[in-house]
Amino acid sequence: MINSLIVIMMIMNLNITSSLSSNQIPQISYASTAPELSDDRRYDFFSRVVPPDSFQVQAMVDIIRALGWTYVSTVASEGSYGEKGVETFQQISKEAGGICIAQSLKIPQNPKLEDYDKAIQHLLDMHHSRAVIIFASEEDIRGVLNATRRANQVGHFLWIGSDSWGSKSSPIHQLEDVAVGAVTILPKRSSIKGFDEYFTSLTLENNRRNVWFAEFWEENFDCRLLSSSKREDTSRKCTGQERIGIDSKYEQEGKVQFVIDAVYAMAYALHNIQRDLCPEHSGICPGMEAAEGKTLLKYIRNVSFNGSAGTSVMFNKNGDAPGRYDLFQFQMTNSSVPEYRPIGQWVETLQLRLEEMQWPVGEPGVPISVCSLPCKTGERKKRVKGMPCCWHCELCDGYQYQYDETLCRLCSYDMRPDPNRTTCQPIPIVKLEWHSPWAVIPVFLAMLGIIATIFVMATFVRYNDTPIVRASGRELSYVLLTGIFLCYIITFLMIAKPDVGVCSFRRIFLGLGMSISYAALLTKTNRIYRIFEQGKQTVTAPRFISPTSQIAITSSLICLQLLGVLIWFAVDPPNTVIDYDEQKTMNPNLARGVLKCDITDLQMICSLGYSILLMVTCTIYAIKTRDVPEDFNEAKPIGFTMYTTCIVWLAFIPIFFGTAQSAEKLYIQTTTLTISMNLSASVALGMLYMPKVYVIIFHPELNVQKRKRSFKAVVTAATMSSRLSVKPSERPNGEAKSELCENPPTDPMSESCKWQ
Repeated sequence: MINSLIVIMMIMNLNITSSLSSNQIPQISYASTAPELSDDRRYDFFSRVVPPDSFQVQAMVDIIRALGWTYVSTVASEGSYGEKGVETFQQISKEAGGICIAQSLKIPQNPKLEDYDKAIQHLLDMHHSRAVIIFASEEDIRGVLNATRRANQVGHFLWIGSDSWGSKSSPIHQLEDVAVGAVTILPKRSSIKGFDEYFTSLTLENNRRNVWFAEFWEENFDCRLLSSSKREDTSRKCTGQERIGIDSKYEQEGKVQFVIDAVYAMAYALHNIQRDLCPEHSGICPGMEAAEGKTLLKYIRNVSFNGSAGTSVMFNKNGDAPGRYDLFQFQMTNSSVPEYRPIGQWVETLQLRLEEMQWPVGEPGVPISVCSLPCKTGERKKRVKGMPCCWHCELCDGYQYQYDETLCRLCSYDMRPDPNRTTCQPIPIVKLEWHSPWAVIPVFLAMLGIIATIFVMATFVRYNDTPIVRASGRELSYVLLTGIFLCYIITFLMIAKPDVGVCSFRRIFLGLGMSISYAALLTKTNRIYRIFEQGKQTVTAPRFISPTSQIAITSSLICLQLLGVLIWFAVDPPNTVIDYDEQKTMNPNLARGVLKCDITDLQMICSLGYSILLMVTCTIYAIKTRDVPEDFNEAKPIGFTMYTTCIVWLAFIPIFFGTAQSAEKLYIQTTTLTISMNLSASVALGMLYMPKVYVIIFHPELNVQKRKRSFKAVVTAATMSSRLSVKPSERPNGEAKSELCENPPTDPMSESCKWQ
């Protein structure tokens, strides 16, 4: 509205012909002169010279937001209308947020065909920006639409036209297919009663105001008034008797209402100036003559009255009257005749009927015009610098989840992202199950070993007083069998579900079975070694070779293992832990938390270290006694047992530590440890006891005392028998006697005996 006032002030000289009183509105008359305007600016003056006000641009921004478009381009005619419109649009869209302008194109004055083609090519370069906002003249609108057809892009662009497009048919004449779907805006207008009667009554004779009326007359009736007329497309002369609306088509211009209201606003402002500056005078006073344009503008902005259409007229701080706009869309109707159809209005707020909107063929719903498509669930937006509406979608990878649209965060150590990566969920807890292949094999071996151990033990108990059992050293044999049994039992503790009790028993029995076994074997080999070494130097019998001494030595060695376990209990009480690092794979879907006892690899090796030390020491003594005469049949089986056991444990160590970084660490290490212990126990059981059990059960005839002289050991045995002569009553169960010589020699020179 204020823009209309500025135009009126530019093209008219106002003469106040009546006195101004408090109850009178000034009467305004037009002078006969006006500034020259170029031909292309006369008949479309208000739509091309007066820039769109902020309310109109706000309405266009609201339409774009309602349609969900965030990435748009602008096309403007060079000049105050187009450039000011784009400038206002940029400002309001920036304040509203959520709308980015891909590019702003300007159509130059007097454009050529290639200018329009170049503009379309630039628009196509931003292929995601389909929405195009147009602040342009009718000629430029036609030029852009024609260029779109030439580029074979009909239906690609989504046009949003300002009031210069409105609901006019001339900009889209014969370009209807290109304009289908275009949304346009037009100020709400009302037909002013009495204006049609006044305007149709105008003739060349009675016109006293409009300096362009003659030119309008020629254009309206397609004739020439004077020989100096600028019209060259017709030779017919005007008669002056033509009548508007009878000899030509007539329709009231939609902006008549606003021009009338603008004139009244000027009149009210002048009236108020006169009332304030000249309260004692009628008409113009010296105070009014000295008033500047700013003063007049101030009074204009402060007027408030009911306009010609019955709506209130007032101005905001920007000089704009209240915005009231009708919204149209150019659609294909049921009769296939395209036309503008109302789809809503904007009166301070947008009222848009989306369900009534139609789009170019092939568009199932509201088309999109966005720089970047929304990211999928679990993806974050990586903004493009300088373009808040543009981004790249990046998946929240690894153990990250989508915290918000631009940020991924890491789940806590015991959590993993859910399948949608929108939140975190607990990592499943696993343990070694009984039905797992990693557990089935060790359990099977352990059960066989336990059955075999019980069978051997039962056999020895049943035949406890037979020569073979007595010659094996019954006390240490039962100790060794107990250790072998515990080596098998530990398999079940290692596979059982961890809890405080299970973890406690693991600590106790992990090294105890091996300690008992190798303590007994070490005591045996050490006794044989000391007897033969002592026999080479003196006839005095070695100390601590009786069964009681052997049990005491073995018990002392076992107690060291138990002492270490007790210290371990005191320093670090047993407990269970959930290890989330062991099976935290690159793929979080495969991540598992492992429930296990809080025994580290180092603690486990330290617990077994003492047993390994006993095993190595026993092996050394086995090597030292490898040359003992064949009649002393315990030495060589023990040697073979220890050699095989060392090989087993040498294979165990690299496997155990080599899988420390494996995702299957729990299963591999547990299986390796239990199988190694089962094999160690099975080797001892098989080499030391199975041959004797075989003789006891299947060849009882051999389980008798028989003497056999061996020339190889005659001297040694004679020496040893003389040095180790002890009363039979001092040898419980005849063990000491039978280990060195299975039958006491009657002949001093018969130095060796052997069971056959």
